[in-house]
Amino acid sequence: MARQKQAQVAVTPRAKVWLEVDGTYIFGLGICRILEAVEETGSIKNAAAAVDKSYRHVWSRIKEVEARLGIVLVETQVGGGDLRRSTLTEPARQLTARYREMRQQVFEIVEEQFTADIQEIVNGVRSEG
Repeated sequence: MARQKQAQVAVTPRAKVWLEVDGTYIFGLGICRILEAVEETGSIKNAAAAVDKSYRHVWSRIKEVEARLGIVLVETQVGGGDLRRSTLTEPARQLTARYREMRQQVFEIVEEQFTADIQEIVNGVRSEG
């Protein structure tokens, strides 16, 4: 078999990070973005528009996560004109921040491990058969 050096191939590792309760998905990037949008916009309606989802979808996801985790994520006040009417609770702020941190750490580990172990294999000497 002839051994031939191949041109460098740019391969990038990817990973998804989510949380489960009893083996069932409950929290990931989507709900994290929803909660961050609620915090930024001050309303569930505006958050839904910001993440390009329906109000019903956003409200349902928030309520589903609250029920499964047993914590309140969003406090809502009715009325108030231009005042912010929906805000994240402290546990929701902590959850989104820690999820983002954990996600970033996982990505860094995946990148580091990939660079150390796999990139060499992909761009090493290959045999042609």
